Formats: sequence, C-alpha cells, structure tokens
Amino acid sequence: MNLGLLVLRLAVGGFFVGHGAQKLFGAFGGHGLDGTGQFFESLGMRPGRQHATAAGIAEFGGGLLLIFGLFTPFAAAAITAVMVVAILTVHGKNGPWSTDGGYEYNVVLAAAVFCLAGVGAGSVSLDHAFGLHLSGTGWALGELAVGILGAIAAVLVGRRETAAPVAAAPARATPAERFARTEMPADRPRTPAADPRFRAPGGDELAADEEFDRLPRS
Repeated sequence: MNLGLLVLRLAVGGFFVGHGAQKLFGAFGGHGLDGTGQFFESLGMRPGRQHATAAGIAEFGGGLLLIFGLFTPFAAAAITAVMVVAILTVHGKNGPWSTDGGYEYNVVLAAAVFCLAGVGAGSVSLDHAFGLHLSGTGWALGELAVGILGAIAAVLVGRRETAAPVAAAPARATPAERFARTEMPADRPRTPAADPRFRAPGGDELAADEEFDRLPRS
C-alpha cells in the first residue's frame, strides 16, 4: 500500500509541478504568465495575470507537497481548487468525456488527491517522518470543501469586473435648435429660416440653416 501511495503521489504531483512550471516560467512548452494570463482573460478571469499566477502557484506548490508527502490535505485542496476552476470555466459545458473536451480528467485528479487526503501519504513521506497525522475522513472532506469554495470564490472575483458602460455621445443640435436657444428680443424670428438675414435665394430653408451654421460663435 505504501508503495502504491508513493507512486500515486509522484505521478500526480509530478505532472502538477510541470503544469505549474508551464504557467509560471514558460517551461515544458508553456506560455508563461503573459500567455496564460491572456487565456484567463478570455475566460472572464480578470486580471488574467494574477489568476494565472495563483493557478501556477497552486499547481506547482501543491504538486511539490504531494511529491514529498508534506501537508498532504493542503496540497490536495490547492489541486482540487484548480481542477474545479477548470471545470467551471472550460470543461463543464462540454459534458463528462475528455474526448469532447469534458471534465473527466479533472474529476479523476480531484478524486485521486481526495483519496490521498483520506488515507494519508504513506510511510514514505515527510508527513510520516515528522509525525504529522493529517489524514482521515474529516481531512478529506475538509480539503474537498475548501477546494470547491476556493474555486467558486476565484471565479466570482475574476468575473465581477464588468466593462463600464460607454456613455452615448450627445446628439448634435440642429442649427434651428441652436438658433432658438440664442437670446434675442422677443420680436426677432426664432429660426434661421424665418429670419430674412439668413434666407437663401429662392427661399430654400435648408440652405438658410446651413448658412446659419457657418456663422462664427462668440
């Protein structure tokens, strides 16, 4: 059993370290914080770089803790949170199967770390070496709850910043409306077309409005 737990920790933890390194450092063909941040932005997780950093630390740090078998339930909670975020933002809408881009793989990994939190890291671990009794049903359920709630909080925080509504440009007043707002004696015409000074040859009221619009304003 201890050998099986060691193999499980090394496999799951090792791959999570690799995924974290892809996000944080651009290692193993990853896109680094800038590229991953842009991807997070496209998912509505803003600011993208900060969320990419948090995900990278959770994967890299959680993976390392699993490899060494140290604070195993806390490592499991970090990895669970990343998996739940992935389900909520990317894979959930695609159904369960990984062949369709679904959440099958995420659930399997979350289940694996849940089991590790429940049974412990085994005798070949730092938890065992330091005498840390961090396993059992309570620890497993606790890491699962923390991971799910942390993921939901991260998604809600990332999506709370909505684009500010763009104010509509004020409609431009017509020459007749601007002329009507100009202070003038009561006996003066209230529209440029009605004022003989602005009447174009032939009585064209549109031409009169255009002529009025070209006059300098004080």
